[in-house]
Amino acid sequence: MTDKAQKRKGQPVYSGVLKYFPNALKYVSFTSKVGNDQHDNGEELYWDRSKSGDELDALTRHLIDHSVDPMDDDGVLHLGKVAWRALAALEKHLEDNQ
Repeated sequence: MTDKAQKRKGQPVYSGVLKYFPNALKYVSFTSKVGNDQHDNGEELYWDRSKSGDELDALTRHLIDHSVDPMDDDGVLHLGKVAWRALAALEKHLEDNQ
């Protein structure tokens, strides 16, 4: 087996993430769409990184807000926004450290 194939086998995206958290991941995708519709006026779904770069601060604010009221004013759970921001922070960290 090649190194590339071995690396791919070591990243069980379906069995190690999707199967564990199907509802949470669908909710994060819903959160992403709501945010896109709110900030990008219905444009095609994409991550406009110029809009916000404070993932860890925003994540923390949503976590604090969750402790007061789980639902944000736009009808999206704060925990969905926490998860989205955590993924965004992780993605940027991995990109910067490859």
